[in-house]
Amino acid sequence: MKQLNRLMWNTLFVLILPAAAFAAFTSGSTGVDGAFAPATDTVLQLPDSGVFNYTTVTIPAGVTVTFTKNSQNTPVTILATGDVTVNGTISINGSDANYIIPGTGGPGGFSGGVAGVVYQVGKRGEGPGGGYGGSPNMNDSVCAGEGGGGGFGIGGGAGPNNCVAGGPGGSSYGNEVIIPAIGGSGGGGGGGGTITIASSGKITIAGSITANGGNGANGESQDCGWWGCNNRFRGGGGGGGTGGSIRLIANVMDGNGNLSASGGGGGRGWGNNAGGGSVGRIRLEASNVLRTTSTSPPMSLGYPYAVTPPNMPSLAITSIGGMDVPTVPKGAFGAPDVMLPFNTKNPIAIVVTGTNIPSGQTVNVSASPSVGATTSASGILSGTDTSSSASVNLSIATSYPSIITTSVTFQLSALNGTGPIFADGEKVKFMRVAACLGGKSTITYITESGKEVPAVL
Repeated sequence: MKQLNRLMWNTLFVLILPAAAFAAFTSGSTGVDGAFAPATDTVLQLPDSGVFNYTTVTIPAGVTVTFTKNSQNTPVTILATGDVTVNGTISINGSDANYIIPGTGGPGGFSGGVAGVVYQVGKRGEGPGGGYGGSPNMNDSVCAGEGGGGGFGIGGGAGPNNCVAGGPGGSSYGNEVIIPAIGGSGGGGGGGGTITIASSGKITIAGSITANGGNGANGESQDCGWWGCNNRFRGGGGGGGTGGSIRLIANVMDGNGNLSASGGGGGRGWGNNAGGGSVGRIRLEASNVLRTTSTSPPMSLGYPYAVTPPNMPSLAITSIGGMDVPTVPKGAFGAPDVMLPFNTKNPIAIVVTGTNIPSGQTVNVSASPSVGATTSASGILSGTDTSSSASVNLSIATSYPSIITTSVTFQLSALNGTGPIFADGEKVKFMRVAACLGGKSTITYITESGKEVPAVL
């Protein structure tokens, strides 16, 4: 079983203007969904687009709003022509793991990895920063390595070594402006989801918005009887899922309510806790920010910018082994987007197509199985800067499902019409586009001295 991801990337250029130069922000809402003002706890079914077009949003104190994910697990996007007021709660948390059952990700987030059964390695959490499972002890059924936590805003916590090795924590990804929107990755617990709320007026958060990661499951239990209770170990604890992401955009930002994208805790195993999940990301964009309290993790601030930047270039895997991939693949270990015939031979031809990417560049393709090492290969994009493609022959694991990713690094001068860009006081020489699991990616500027700076506005 093989899984493929549609891979998007965006180019972000720096432009600094005085506040007075910014026009009033417009969310882009059509208002077709009317006013949203639930009187009781409400579960909203995400439309296929993931976008709600409201006039106003008012969530009273004591009311909690959650979401049912759509088939493509898109982020939650709430647009409003008027004000958004949250006195109650909006939750897009990932769920906790339960024994060998992984936690599920919040909307736009990624699920945890399946726990290993007796004498098997736990599976990697899903998402670009998925934590890795711990190793089993082949000579002792009650001792195992703990799982690693998922990574997002920072790297996930590593599972401690016991009698055998714990799983590494997942790597960090994304950028502080949360463009493109992407949720948290799984450990054993699910990663927090991702939500963007944009208002043409004012956003007031007096209640709570949470995108927290789920906890990993314990690897121990208690056996109780007349003698008291003894701990019985089933294996290593599962890693925590990462926090997700919250992006709020308006002309005025007010309210000191709770904004949280915290990582989940690692489950307890053989005398230690597994690795904790990383924090997520929180972004507030407004011309006038009245909020005076901190968030968890600390928020980044900026002026209002488009919910979805225009003219985003794209990099996509369009076929593998001659089979077309879905238009919007899920990119999940447990739900293969493409299943190749059992007699398919390695290496396998993977076709990558690019839009608005300089032709002639080397594109790298990797396959990351749920268990085992990643394999990689490369090819050359041919065609035009508007439309290009490459066919890359790659060997893929046959015993476990894999998720495919792709990336390209090129000199900035290859991007026609681009003037000089400076990052951290240095001239940028290269741009690396790293397409992540689940259909999202990041941009990194590489300066003349080799310093790497994530692209931000």
